[in-house]
Amino acid sequence: MSTLVECVPNFSEGRDKSKVDAIIDAMKMPGVYLLDREMDADHNRCVITLVGEREAIQEAAIRGVGKAAEVIDLTKHQGAHPRMGAADVVPFIPIDGVTIEDCIAMARHVGEQIWKRHQIPVYLYESAATTPERQNLENIRRGQFEGIRAEIATNPSRRPDFGEPRVHPTAGATVVGARKFLIAYNVFLNTPDVDIAKKIAKAVRFSSGGMRFVKGAGFLVRGMAQVSMNLTDFEQTPIHRVFEMVKREAERYGVMPVSSEIVGLIPKKALEQAAEWFLQVENFDSSLILENRLAAVMGGKMAVGGLRAGVEPFVEQLAAPTATPGGGSASAAAAAMAAGLAAMVASMSRGKKAYLQHETQLSAAIARLALLREELKAAIDADAESYNSVMKAYKEAKTAADERSREALIEAALKQATAVPLSVAQKAFEVAGITQTLGPITNPNMKSDLTTALALAQAAIAGALANVEINVTSLKDETFVADVRRNAASLKT
Repeated sequence: MSTLVECVPNFSEGRDKSKVDAIIDAMKMPGVYLLDREMDADHNRCVITLVGEREAIQEAAIRGVGKAAEVIDLTKHQGAHPRMGAADVVPFIPIDGVTIEDCIAMARHVGEQIWKRHQIPVYLYESAATTPERQNLENIRRGQFEGIRAEIATNPSRRPDFGEPRVHPTAGATVVGARKFLIAYNVFLNTPDVDIAKKIAKAVRFSSGGMRFVKGAGFLVRGMAQVSMNLTDFEQTPIHRVFEMVKREAERYGVMPVSSEIVGLIPKKALEQAAEWFLQVENFDSSLILENRLAAVMGGKMAVGGLRAGVEPFVEQLAAPTATPGGGSASAAAAAMAAGLAAMVASMSRGKKAYLQHETQLSAAIARLALLREELKAAIDADAESYNSVMKAYKEAKTAADERSREALIEAALKQATAVPLSVAQKAFEVAGITQTLGPITNPNMKSDLTTALALAQAAIAGALANVEINVTSLKDETFVADVRRNAASLKT
């Protein structure tokens, strides 16, 4: 399975193009692609957006941090943006074929290697954080380079996750993590009064009572007060709502937004949400956008003959006289379709006047269903792979040195083959629960879609649990079998 990971390292250099070029050159390697580069002289910071295969992008990030340590001296660095390292923050974001757990493992590997190769201490943040206090970047970066340099050796709470308790003399410390897609969004005000921007940021950001999934600060940039924000989950806190709140807060001080900017890249879906919000298009759907429809057609998802072209290959693989894909993969696919249908119903009600009172619940459902859908799609292949692993284990057992080794090989493979469908059943059970909650808070005209989603989820549960049972009957670990059957029993409807 191909993997695609995004990495958005932030470096403490936004004025010297030659230094940024050197850092980017260091990260160039097969399997890694540069999507964007942003330099800001006032912040004295650059944001580089890379995407690539899992192994390659890890090495690119490590090399970039090393080059930054060579060309950036934090003891001489000044800028509006807080910083603690030459390579300040290095987040990994799952795109395709990887999970957030995979990105956590990547962050830990990269953090360890940064210390080993470059003697730069590393802190882990967001989903990779080792303590709750370190999930938020602001907590780690408090006091910036100078503050950390003064406390790292004496304050236990400032001890790095990788490396000795001392900063690199000129490169400081680096923060590495795993997170969902983040939108760096800044709003400029028609005033140079940075105190107003700071007050607005305080009202908007979640840490001081503002909007969930928003981080914010106020700066003076290009002679204008700027409300600088990070939106950590744009699906639950959309960008248009953030802009509207900044605008409303600005009115309290007699000022107004004059422009806004995106630092790095923004998902197309975020702009579609903003268009739907501001234009108030009835029954808006992303397929109404010409380019989306063209992409679907050209990609074969809406080929002549309807949607059949997209699903037909999988159906034919199921019909083929081969053991995989089989019932386990079909169960995962059914659950993924259930999650997709339920998300569609929730999305078509969210934002509509009749359902505004349910906005928070709908947004939460959409976000959770999106994650479940991706995990269930991955399970389609995972189930087939686990079956193949069992067959491989039986084959290798024939040449094993002794009976204990043979049993261990087979037992391990069967446990994995049991764990995959059990996970599918658990996720399908959750999809079914969310689907049932959507009925009273969504458009009643879409009841048939929810009925279909629920039926698919229930079929997925039954199919996945059947696969679980057929595997546990061959297992000898009685404790494991009892635990699996207990979990399975709680999922039966």
